[in-house]
Amino acid sequence: MSVLEQYAYSNRLRYVHPAEKIFFVLATLIFLLATSQIKIYIFVLVVVSVLLIGVAGIPVAFYLRLLLLPLSFLITSGAVIALTVTATPDLLLSISLGRFTLGVTREGLLVAAKACLKALASVACLYFLALTTPIVDGTAVLRRLRVPGLVLDLLTLTYRFSSVLLDTAIKMYISQSSRLGYSSLPRSFRSLGYLISNLFLKSYEQAKMLNITLSSRGYQGEFRVLEHPFHLSKRNLILIGLWLILLGALAWPGGGGKLVVRIGY
Repeated sequence: MSVLEQYAYSNRLRYVHPAEKIFFVLATLIFLLATSQIKIYIFVLVVVSVLLIGVAGIPVAFYLRLLLLPLSFLITSGAVIALTVTATPDLLLSISLGRFTLGVTREGLLVAAKACLKALASVACLYFLALTTPIVDGTAVLRRLRVPGLVLDLLTLTYRFSSVLLDTAIKMYISQSSRLGYSSLPRSFRSLGYLISNLFLKSYEQAKMLNITLSSRGYQGEFRVLEHPFHLSKRNLILIGLWLILLGALAWPGGGGKLVVRIGY
């Protein structure tokens, strides 16, 4: 069981109805995608983080490490978005490239900040679902929504193998580090190559073992697991409704925000 699964089964929101958490996350993501107001991105990021840390009981250090995973990609992408090539040198920071100038404008920085904060807030919402809802509870809700069983099985296997792949990579990295595999740059490149190649072989072996295990237990093309009985909470539904009203008020043009809905191309 991976660390994400451990927290999904042991957090304080474990026995909240998964449909409520899924609806909360999906509705919030829709607001994030529809709005262009940076205040809403920060507000959602802070509220979701408080829910995960203060209500669900996720450790602060672990949650911050999770946020750092996409942050490096976001910073790189934001830097590319902020860069501008222009013939006019009216830039905050610039480098001359002959007839043109490569630099950063105030508008470019604002666009990059909006894109990075929107992505980070969206990732925090997905972390909320992953850290509070086990995969079996999520697929149970999708099964009641008449999602095909093949899709649910693929979703379950993908989630499970992602966790196995991550755990195997961490164990291999720790083993290599204990043998000074990353003590220098040449060794780091060599160790990384060994890790990637061996990780593929290890994953292939585990996939074959899983296929044998399922066949020996009479797998008929659909996973059947025991589902925990959940009950919808009126209080939680009211709180989610108030949350959506608050987001709508912030996104409304007269409420300090701007809601942008794009249809078509």
